[in-house]
This record gives sequence, structure tokens and C-alpha cells, in this order.
Amino acid sequence: MEIKPQAAVIPKEMGDLEQGKYGPVFPKTPACYGFTIVARVKPGRAEAIREHGNTLAEALERDPYLLAPLKLHYLRWVLFDDDTRFMYQGIFDTDFDKYTEDAVALFSKAGVSTAFENLEGFPEDWKTNPEAFVRFVREHHCPSFIEYGEYPFVTADEIKKALRIKSALSEMLDQLQ
Repeated sequence: MEIKPQAAVIPKEMGDLEQGKYGPVFPKTPACYGFTIVARVKPGRAEAIREHGNTLAEALERDPYLLAPLKLHYLRWVLFDDDTRFMYQGIFDTDFDKYTEDAVALFSKAGVSTAFENLEGFPEDWKTNPEAFVRFVREHHCPSFIEYGEYPFVTADEIKKALRIKSALSEMLDQLQ
């Protein structure tokens, strides 16, 4: 099996895209699905965002699979411009609508807040109003114009499975020596 890296150009105009529950379905690319949010931080709330990072890291230490329903490849949180702006990037295996609904359900069920609560314009009722959450994300989304995948269209579950197989083969080969 040859794994051939690929790139995909994403159209600037999203009007021709298939429509999902909350608007255009962003196309699946070789990097899977994802989005980038850039928003202003509420004055004086940058430290609360950083503390949220610590809280999330501690929650993941207690339950490494806490975010598993989101089918993530990675997430990035970035404060910049002297902590006045925030960027969130995520790459995941489900489409935008499913990711959003799963994120709202997961955080609500786990009783976990989101760093987004410290951003200007973020809806206070996000846990009970997924549409408002989606509207905020879409209004602050900065779409990619090209995405690249070294191992295109491979899901996080497939990567984990391949790593488990690799580990099992390595262990088996070690026992043969």
C-alpha cells in the first residue's frame, strides 16, 4: 500500500458547498476536517484562558479519553497580540456539524467549561443552544485556502490501530530474538 501525500485547494466562495444543519459543509481534505477560529479576548481574561488549558490538561490526565468522541487529530490554542486575541485550530474526522454537536454535548455532560467563554461575543447559553455556538464559530472561522496531508484521509482511529499493530509486531519480533 502506497501512502501518497496530497494537498487540496479549498474554494474561497462556500456558496456552492453542500448545506448541512448549520450551514455549508466544509469539504473533507487530505488533512480530514477542521477549522480555525480567531476572536478577541475579553479584557483581562487571558489568564483565565491559560488556566482553562491547565484545567483541561488535568481532566485529560484523569481521563485520557475525555475528548475521544470528538475524533481529534489535534487541537491548538494560541494567545497572541499581547494576549488580546485567541486562535483555536482543530483537525478532526467528523464534519463540522457533528463535531460541534459532539463538543457541546461532551462539555455539557462532563461539566467542563470552554476557553471560548472568555472571548468577546461568545454566547452565554452555548451549552443549551448549539445553534448560537455554531454561529459564533462560523462568524470567527478563518478558512484555509489549501490543506496538506502527509497521510491523506487517514482517520485518527486508523492511525491508532496502525500504531497498535506496529507495537504488537515489534513485541513479537523481540520475543523471537
